[in-house]
Amino acid sequence: MTYVVTDNCIKCKYTDCVSVCPVDCFYEGENFLVIHPDECIDCGVCEPECPAEAIKPDTEPGLDAWLKINADYSKVWPNITDRRDPLPEAKEWDGVPDKLQYLSPEPGKQD
Repeated sequence: MTYVVTDNCIKCKYTDCVSVCPVDCFYEGENFLVIHPDECIDCGVCEPECPAEAIKPDTEPGLDAWLKINADYSKVWPNITDRRDPLPEAKEWDGVPDKLQYLSPEPGKQD
């Protein structure tokens, strides 16, 4: 089992989860985070830290597509290990349904 980031993270990109991850398995896109499924140790500390409730265990039904998205992008996006400010529009986008269409394939900008 692993944890996956789902569509409510899109256009929010809260990083509270990143700062508690003991194995640094988060990767950053322009407007979304992903978890590398082979690096995640299934500790679960990230799930309650996500203000958008976008992190779910991959055992929940219907998350196969999100597991693939997390696996694919974690191979090409840069690793993120420190908390950053959420995107400016995070509060407006939190809870908006069906955000997959807004997922940017671009990597996050590293400082």
